[in-house]
Amino acid sequence: MPKKIIFSEKAPAPIGPYSQAVMVNDTLYVSGQIAFEESQVGDVKTEAKQVMENIGHILAAAGLTYAHIVKSSIFLKNMDTFTMVNEVYGSYFENEPPARETVQVAKLPKDVNVEISVIAVS
Repeated sequence: MPKKIIFSEKAPAPIGPYSQAVMVNDTLYVSGQIAFEESQVGDVKTEAKQVMENIGHILAAAGLTYAHIVKSSIFLKNMDTFTMVNEVYGSYFENEPPARETVQVAKLPKDVNVEISVIAVS
């Protein structure tokens, strides 16, 4: 099972021993993305937009688009922000949105408010 590491200079570099994304056959596994600049952290809508842009850059590095996403996982520091994050997230999927779960967690890396990971298929 050959795997290919996918990396985009436009998305944040990993902060640990993991890759931004890994392609296996026709499936791309994108690691959880967060807002990576302090100026983007604090307003959950700003963070969610940056996270989705990070994901878009990684998808593009693999030759894919948001339309290729089949599964998303959203992690929120506070479920009360669900509606705001959902509004931003939903704007990236005009038709046939992917399967998804959204969960509240106790803490996220760098104390951000939202982290999103995706699986895409070419």
